[in-house]
Amino acid sequence: MLKSLAIVGAGRVGRALGKRLREQGWRIGAVVTRSQNGARNAVRFIGGGRACAAISREVLAARIIIIATPDDEIAAAARQIAELFEAVGNSALHGKIVLHTSGALDATILKSLQQHGAAVGSMHPLQTFSGVGVPPLEGKYFAIEGDPVALRATRTIVRALGGKAVNIGAGRKSLYHAAAALAAGHVLAVEEAATRMLMSAGMPRQQAVRALLSLTRQVLDNFERLGSRAAWTGPLARGDYRVIAAHEQALSELPAEYTTAYEALNRLAARVLATNTRSTLAHLDKLAASDS
Repeated sequence: MLKSLAIVGAGRVGRALGKRLREQGWRIGAVVTRSQNGARNAVRFIGGGRACAAISREVLAARIIIIATPDDEIAAAARQIAELFEAVGNSALHGKIVLHTSGALDATILKSLQQHGAAVGSMHPLQTFSGVGVPPLEGKYFAIEGDPVALRATRTIVRALGGKAVNIGAGRKSLYHAAAALAAGHVLAVEEAATRMLMSAGMPRQQAVRALLSLTRQVLDNFERLGSRAAWTGPLARGDYRVIAAHEQALSELPAEYTTAYEALNRLAARVLATNTRSTLAHLDKLAASDS
């Protein structure tokens, strides 16, 4: 049965995918975590499945196995599953589909399973998972790659979740994931740094957060509606290098990472947003030389 699923590593992502797929009529089999208590909690969250504290033969009952462990544990989990199949018989993996959910790694990390006849692939939801409830997955993008059979299975899963599948070449997964990290984790770092800067200027934290979120959301709305260059704002967009110099002077009172990030982001903006990149970078170089 194609719509049968085992989950190895039922953390935030594994539990969320399991719960949504169970709601769509998928049969959840083994749900594996590091402890029996953790597995039981995951099964309760998903609303189905059999709690397992280790990879066991119960994993073999499912047609599709999703490995949703941390990246550095995927290869070991794959080897354990391969050893399990070897114990049962080399033909046991034929017809099985094994997917992992890493954004940075491709399907070659599952080669120990592929060598035994499994179709392998990866399926990464471009979505953050807090662990509290399940975020809406409808309309969200999933990066997929792998064997043709695995790709068909991932598309079936993504459709069941209401998402949109996009093929990312195996050799481009790290670049894809770096883009996601830049747009999510690093944007959060910038927002938190800006919040602390406003707090240093005298604003209460809650007020600072609300003020900056309003500003950032407006810029992102403009980016979506008008495009990047039309949405670009701030002193660099205006060519006001005296203001940038004043910013850097003010930032010198804070830890060095603030100034380093500000300068690096100015140069990145010059590269990707400026109409005349060479001229903008030259002005920034001149500004940096005058500060040294």
